[in-house]
This record gives sequence, structure tokens and C-alpha cells, in this order.
Amino acid sequence: MEAIVASLPETPPAGDAPGQEDGAKRRQIMEGARSAFLAGFDAASMNDIARTAGVSKGTLYAYFDSKEALFEAMIREERAQQPERQCLFPDEERDPGAALRIYGRRVVAKVTRPDSIAQIRVVAAAASKFPRLGQAFYEAGPFFGIVRLRERLDGFVAEGTLAIDDTELAARQFIDLCLGDALKRLLFAVVETLTPDEIGETVDGSVALFLKAYGAPTRG
Repeated sequence: MEAIVASLPETPPAGDAPGQEDGAKRRQIMEGARSAFLAGFDAASMNDIARTAGVSKGTLYAYFDSKEALFEAMIREERAQQPERQCLFPDEERDPGAALRIYGRRVVAKVTRPDSIAQIRVVAAAASKFPRLGQAFYEAGPFFGIVRLRERLDGFVAEGTLAIDDTELAARQFIDLCLGDALKRLLFAVVETLTPDEIGETVDGSVALFLKAYGAPTRG
């Protein structure tokens, strides 16, 4: 898959802020934008964003010449905060079942937080108009998590503790097992949050099913 994330610039576009010196004002605008975009990309106007950020409309346009540019900057800035990037795999754990239970709990707990769900809703609603941003969000978060898990599954296969032909497919399957139903219920507002017990039960069941499919045959 082409690394679309890399196509988004790391630094603000030229002209975003006069002299590039007012970082505090830019952060103030970004915080206001995050709050305003929770209502949806289409619902949030530049007037709304300026009001929420506590700046004049003229100041807002001095930093960002359009709502689209501001939205792109927000996605770019939040790439490092994607839940999947914050969840470390327990590399010290040599047992695949134990490692997957720990990792699965971390991922589900992070991805299903209210702020994460709100962000997913906003990006999903805007993706049809701005597919590049939707793709960038996917690569920075969900796909990053798949790659990280695939690399660890490769290690278990090399150690002989798992038997997997396609570790990327297996990584996708495991994450879908852990998140699929829970994420749907949260996105459609069937439930507001998941309890630790619900997360644990879902992950434990996912690990058990995963190991039935991919556990290495016992020797002897």
C-alpha cells in the first residue's frame, strides 16, 4: 500500500502563520478546531472554529486559508497520537497467548475511548470528500497497528510458537476479532463505553479463537 501519510507535510504550509513565530496562537486555533469538528466536518464553519478557538475570523484566516487546510493540519498533527501508535506490544512476553491478551486489551481500551470514537466519526464523515485525508488517517492508525502486530507475529512464527502462512492477514483478523463488534456498537451509539470486564472478555475470546486457528502443533 502506498504510504499516503508521507505525502502530508510535517511542517505547516508556508503562509499558515505570519513569520511562523506564533506557535501558541496556532495551538489555540487547533484546539478550537478539534472541538468544532466534533459536530462533523460539514457542520463546522470557519465562524464556528474562530468562535470556539477564541480568535477573530481574520486571525484564523491568517493561519489557515480554508477549512480543508485546517482539517488537514489537524489530521497531520494528530498522527502521532493515534491509539494504535500508543499501544506497545509486550515484547518481553514470549508466550503468544499472553502477549496477545495484553496487546489486545491495550488496543481496545485506547481505540474505544470517547475521544477516539469521536475522531473516527469525524474522519469517516469527511473521507468521501477528502479521500487523501481518510487514507492518511487509516495508514497512521489502523494500518500502523496491523504492521506492528504482523512484525511480532513474524517473530512468533520464527520461534515456532505460531503457525501462520500470511501474518498480515492474521494481524488484520486478530484486530477485527477484538474490535469489530465493539467498535460498531460504539460508533452507532448502541453503548457509550466499554467496561474493563467487557474488554477483557472480548479479547480473551478473540485470543482463544486466534490460537485455535494459528497455534503451532504441539511436539510429540
